[in-house]
Amino acid sequence: MRCLREAKIESRSGVKRTLLIIVGLWSCACAEDAPVLETVLAYQRHSGGWPKNYDRKRILTTNEHRQLQKQRAEADTTIDNGATYTEIRLLAAAFDASGEPKLKFAALRGIDYLLKGQLDNGGWPQKFPGGRGYAREVTFNDNAMVGVMNLLKDIADNNVPFDFVPSSVRGRSASAVKRGISCVLKSQILVDGAPASWCAQHDRHTLAPCRGRSYELPSLSGSESVGIVRFLMRVEKPDLAVKQSIEGAVAWFKRVELTGIRVERKVEESQPGGFDTFVVRDLGAPPLWARFYDLHTNKPIFSGRDGVPRASLAEIPHERRNGYSWVGPYARVLLDEDWPRWRKRNRSEASRLVK
Repeated sequence: MRCLREAKIESRSGVKRTLLIIVGLWSCACAEDAPVLETVLAYQRHSGGWPKNYDRKRILTTNEHRQLQKQRAEADTTIDNGATYTEIRLLAAAFDASGEPKLKFAALRGIDYLLKGQLDNGGWPQKFPGGRGYAREVTFNDNAMVGVMNLLKDIADNNVPFDFVPSSVRGRSASAVKRGISCVLKSQILVDGAPASWCAQHDRHTLAPCRGRSYELPSLSGSESVGIVRFLMRVEKPDLAVKQSIEGAVAWFKRVELTGIRVERKVEESQPGGFDTFVVRDLGAPPLWARFYDLHTNKPIFSGRDGVPRASLAEIPHERRNGYSWVGPYARVLLDEDWPRWRKRNRSEASRLVK
């Protein structure tokens, strides 16, 4: 018996990623793994996907197992909040350790669900089948589509623990990744005629930037775009279009970085929860990035649930100001570590694209 653990590793492409690894049960206290896997298997729907936000570590009662059997046909499967592609990684790692057939079959059903859910334009919606509203759009928000593409690329490349996947499915995965890259490149927003970043959601028909939740406005994303660029850096022997996309995004991140400030959470007993979040001046602080930037001005924008764009964090209501990530060091590691390594590997074209 072995157990599952997460670890930060550096792939052959130099990109740091979180992967599940297997270690012996005798070297760690993880007897809970078997119940975790049973819970994951119980939540898989007939479509092959999984719902989000259930407790994977919860040990289910017999009655709960019965209830979940009745919910197999629910149309609540999604790639939001890490759902489905995380379960597939868990099951693949567990099958690699145990050889238990039901884990393999469940993982393959999940992979098939993702492959069938790809849109004609190469993107993935947040929720399928049956998504409504923004859940039907091409979704980069919270790294949903990037999470799927990273998984499918691992499968296409025959990386461990996906070496059990049939060659036909690897071929389908490689084709899906290729189409996904095409969608990513077509979705990239131009600023002053140059490729810049992406919106958190793009229209499933036109690929134009579009609204997510009421406070997630059509915009340039300073957060989700980081994951997209990191995925593009995994492409072996990138063509000129991929290189230009990466270099354009990097130039944009440098252009819109926020300096001389930091985000501080302070005790404020008069406020709900007893705290509040502020942006304060700090000339020695490292650069930060806004979650969203205006499509036309490149200025940070913030919004409450009323959907009205505002120029500063202080202008939006306390509930959204403190209940969402609006400013952070999103692109710092990308610029300081990932991009220089990628450029070194691809110095022939990249060095002359963007100065």
